Amino acid sequence: MEAKTFDIEGMTCASCAQTVEKAAGKLSGVSKATVNLATEKLSVEYDGSQLSEKEIQKAVADAGYEALSNNQQRTFDIEGMTCASCAQTIEKATNKLNGIAKATVNLATEKMIVDFDPTMVNVSDITKTVADAGYEAIEQIDTTDSVDKDREKKQKHIKEMWQRFWISAVFTVPLLYIAMGHMIGMPLPMFLDPMMHPDTFAMAQLILTIPVVYLGRSFFIVGFKALFKGHPNMDSLVALGTSAAVLYSLYGTGMIFAGNHDFTMALYYESAAVILTLITLGKYFEAISKGKTSEAIKKLMGLAPKNARILRNDEEIEVPVDSVQLNDIIVVRPGEKIPVDGLVTEGSTSVDESMLTGESIPVEKKAGDNVIGASINKNGSFRFKATKVGKDTALSQIIKLVEDAQGSKAPIAKMADKISGVFVPIVIVLAILAGLAWYFLGQESWIFALTITISVLVIACPCALGLATPTAIMVGTGKGAENGVLIKSGDALETTHKIQTIVFDKTGTITEGKPKVTDIVTAEFITKEELLRLAASAEKGSEHPLGEAIVNGAEEKQLTLASTDAFEAIPGHGIEVTIEGSRLLLGNKKLMDDQKITLENLSTVSDQLAEQGKTPMYIAKDGKIAGIIAVADTIKPNSISAIKKLHQMGIEVAMITGDNKRTAQAIAKQVGIDRVLSEVLPEDKANEVMKLQKEGKKVAMVGDGINDAPALAQADIGIAIGSGTDVAMESADIVLMRSDLMDVPTAVELSKATIKNIKENLFWAFAYNTLGIPVAMGLLHVFGGPLLNPMIAGAAMSFSSVSVLLNALRLKGFKPSGLKK
Repeated sequence: MEAKTFDIEGMTCASCAQTVEKAAGKLSGVSKATVNLATEKLSVEYDGSQLSEKEIQKAVADAGYEALSNNQQRTFDIEGMTCASCAQTIEKATNKLNGIAKATVNLATEKMIVDFDPTMVNVSDITKTVADAGYEAIEQIDTTDSVDKDREKKQKHIKEMWQRFWISAVFTVPLLYIAMGHMIGMPLPMFLDPMMHPDTFAMAQLILTIPVVYLGRSFFIVGFKALFKGHPNMDSLVALGTSAAVLYSLYGTGMIFAGNHDFTMALYYESAAVILTLITLGKYFEAISKGKTSEAIKKLMGLAPKNARILRNDEEIEVPVDSVQLNDIIVVRPGEKIPVDGLVTEGSTSVDESMLTGESIPVEKKAGDNVIGASINKNGSFRFKATKVGKDTALSQIIKLVEDAQGSKAPIAKMADKISGVFVPIVIVLAILAGLAWYFLGQESWIFALTITISVLVIACPCALGLATPTAIMVGTGKGAENGVLIKSGDALETTHKIQTIVFDKTGTITEGKPKVTDIVTAEFITKEELLRLAASAEKGSEHPLGEAIVNGAEEKQLTLASTDAFEAIPGHGIEVTIEGSRLLLGNKKLMDDQKITLENLSTVSDQLAEQGKTPMYIAKDGKIAGIIAVADTIKPNSISAIKKLHQMGIEVAMITGDNKRTAQAIAKQVGIDRVLSEVLPEDKANEVMKLQKEGKKVAMVGDGINDAPALAQADIGIAIGSGTDVAMESADIVLMRSDLMDVPTAVELSKATIKNIKENLFWAFAYNTLGIPVAMGLLHVFGGPLLNPMIAGAAMSFSSVSVLLNALRLKGFKPSGLKK
């Protein structure tokens, strides 16, 4: 269960409080909703897997009030974790604190994200709780700095693990030779012969084991600390297993020195040393794999330039990019990276923005245009004013989005977390019971029973379970970022693969959002160029979108416009102008009818253009129809192929627009839309999405404008076009940086690939433990099969974690499939 506190605005009496309480309390998943009229706060306890914060806020809004979350979110670096059980322990301890809405620990990133009410709990309370659980929580202050530090820490950890492994191996290899070599006929020096010198044989093994135990001391320190606190983890299993082997061997050594040589061939030093060495090797490979999963963040960080050239007192000075302030004027030369976001004030150039948008064609920039930090200036020199610096730049926001997504959990991870939380205590019990059963019921020796106990303890580590989901999410969201698809959370990544219906906003999403000249039809006495030139001359300076489209069309063809001698606007109809001695009428059909101008043979073409969703503009010259210029909001190049791809994936596609039914149907017909929601007011878009959801469908909404924000928030998955407004992108779960609709099916494919990978990981993790534990308990031996050696158990445990990580890394090969022919 999760808990959240909201500030309620609009309450005036006890009846208001009761209304809000009822509205929140009747939501599915809410166990308790309490409103305090005096403090104007709503406290809600609810199941986060069934209900989200925005659904509670919407329920309160529907009741006529506003619920504002006063919660804060903090990210902590967690030190001391070794397995899924550690993560579960920290999560449980933190979530028990009053005022904690949600605490999520990610084993792969070694971070904890906490959503909390600052009026009830503070950061020091959180860090103290984590410390009491046996770990250390360090609040992450600066994202950029933390990424660098995190990278350094991981590299240092990889080096330490490798050093620990090879030094351990230096002692373990001769130890293994001494303990096992003579059994397969390999020669030993006379003074180490177990038959002739059992005391030196035992002592040599002890001497070689001590350095290995010392190098692996962290397993014992962390493992026993967690065990004594009542939260046993992976290290506890290793510590118990190897300690049992070492302590028994020490007892045996003492007995040998006391004259009892029966223990000579029953020492377990080599098992303890080999287990510690192999698990250290597994940790080394695990550390390398974990480092690779976060490569997306490293790549994004590497895009940012280190320095900027700014103007101070008319002089160019070079400063670190962190020192750039708002409104600084920055100078950029050809081939240089643009340091921060800004507005061009002087000069023109073309800029390569492919690293952020994925669009390979350089974008032309002139005074008044926006530039994005980390993009590359291709040719001209220019100056620009800094409008966003530090954490506010587009690159920093993208890094934050990817980092948050990689640190989040998908709902599918909850099952693994629950199992991991109880797994270690159950394994300890099973190990002890198995050993006792073989000793008392199986009438086997203490050595045999100890072997069983150690094998079960070592093989049963739930690391693979804990790593199965977060590593796949890290690689999946990172791969999305590389393809210009920013997925904000693990929840969004998982939900996307379930989408059944995708609703596209029309203007600016399916279409370009800017009217363009599409058709020019003329009478016999005039050419298309001349008609366009005259119409553009008449509309020059017009602020009407259709007029602007005609002027832009003439500019694209580099036509020289004429000056107007007289101009008269006819409201609701069009304009009348005099150009080069000719009287020109330009407007709609009503204008032609009022002026008694017949369309002659252009009437049929006019109707056809209207049926296609285009707006015909009629031009008459000196009282006679000269032609028609059709203007329309043109379809984006990839809209048709994106919708076709979604159909191939079995997804229903709908379009929502405020346009009239005729225009909407015309656009829908061109792109292959299944369902048209036309004449929808901006404020009703969210309701239309809700209607689809009430049909039992999982719905995604794709939009780009402020008026799309409520619908994006209402949908199960909101997808914002990167060229859209900040409000739309804030409301969305996924942001398409390239503004390319083909990235919508890419997002769905990536979600499906990631969830498939997670399921594979979980299957192998569960299968490994399901099969491994019974084998370690001696099930095969009951039927005459082999007994699992603790050393092999240690190697198998390490391999299970590494195999899950390697499987997750296969996602790095993900590529959008494109259209099937």
